[in-house]
Amino acid sequence: MSRHALAALIAVGVMTAGCQQTALAEEVMATPAAAVQANETPGKKVAVFAGGCFWGIEGVFSHLKGVTSVVSGYHGGAKKDALYDTVGTGRTGHAEAVRVTYDPAKIRYDQLLRVFFAVGANPTQLNYQGPDHGTQYRNALVPMDKEQVRVAAGYLAQLKRLDLWKKPVVTTVEPYKAFYPAESYHQDFMVNNPNHGYIRRWDAPKVAALKRMFPDLYKPVFTRN
Repeated sequence: MSRHALAALIAVGVMTAGCQQTALAEEVMATPAAAVQANETPGKKVAVFAGGCFWGIEGVFSHLKGVTSVVSGYHGGAKKDALYDTVGTGRTGHAEAVRVTYDPAKIRYDQLLRVFFAVGANPTQLNYQGPDHGTQYRNALVPMDKEQVRVAAGYLAQLKRLDLWKKPVVTTVEPYKAFYPAESYHQDFMVNNPNHGYIRRWDAPKVAALKRMFPDLYKPVFTRN
């Protein structure tokens, strides 16, 4: 079942369940501060994250201080196949992903990682996230430079040692190939469609958890592209 079809079913439940929706969301995790902190040069940086449906991941990163842009798109496949309906077949090699532009003077790459694993993506789910199944919904880190490679490897090793989820961490580190922005209607999707059934069921609780767990990093204003 596609997430659009699922959202239609969920929307019916939303109308009757109301405030119970937060309780239905995936569990969040109190992830630790990184033992290997990023030492980044001044100036804006870019990072790419794949964590299931890009609507929610975009929503989480768009509420972080120091983040100046979040673009939903596709990573890992060819340009000619970087279309929502084509990627949705799971046969193109793409993952739904987000490209995050941030200021390391305000938020470091290791802090982005901590937030990603705390409220964005469950690293124990192989080729799916929540209700969305297929390789296009895999969770992966896509470092853009040597420093991000070093920090990503260090944080994944740290999480594996701690065994927080009681299941193996399967998040991969993928080499950057190319990032293709998704169709315009996918951009800023959460802020443009706050009452969408899928957003209310799966993604709004992620932002609520971000606000609760990371008050020093959370900003109430959504960063629009």
